[in-house]
Amino acid sequence: MIRVLVADDHALIRSGLAGMLGAQPDITIVGEASDGAEAVRATADLSPDVVMMDIRMPKMDGIEATRRITGRPDAPHVLVLTTFDLDEYVYDALHAGAAGFLLKDAPPGQLAEAVRTVAAGDALLAPAVTRRLISRYMRVPPPAAAAARATDRLTERELEVLRLVARGLSNAELAVRLHLSDATVKTHVSRVLTKLDLRDRVQAVVYAYEQGLVVPGEEE
Repeated sequence: MIRVLVADDHALIRSGLAGMLGAQPDITIVGEASDGAEAVRATADLSPDVVMMDIRMPKMDGIEATRRITGRPDAPHVLVLTTFDLDEYVYDALHAGAAGFLLKDAPPGQLAEAVRTVAAGDALLAPAVTRRLISRYMRVPPPAAAAARATDRLTERELEVLRLVARGLSNAELAVRLHLSDATVKTHVSRVLTKLDLRDRVQAVVYAYEQGLVVPGEEE
């Protein structure tokens, strides 16, 4: 069973999310939190596998709560909930260690699948939304020299893979684009994460944009 903690300051939304997820045969709701501080405490007490985290909450927002939760040993995966067009801090939440983000109006099936995805250790990256998100909120990239220094540990192929991951391509899309097998793509992605000491694909996206390897709005 996947143990889930739901954090949202709106009781109706919180109970609705808990009800939809709790109806799944492989998901159990271990607790709820009405603000970030409560989410941090509940995570320590209940040891969930996944925390569904709203961004805008009183006392402590979801960004700071995510940072504190993911900074713990054996931390659970944090799945950020957002209205996207209204939340201005989604990028900061990803940078704080979130495993991905999900729109609040996602259908129940997508919600449950998102939980399963991050619980399995994978990042939840919807390609089109990710590109738009990063392009909108990314900080100005550093000079080319900084990018060169940051990637001196990667081979030319691994650097190509990192850039495509940053643009939101899935492993299957990478395999088609690069004419490689799925297994080979997974190996390349794994090596990129290991060499750069990154936790998952979300961190890889953030890293690539921060280092100027991919520029917002730039054509492939």
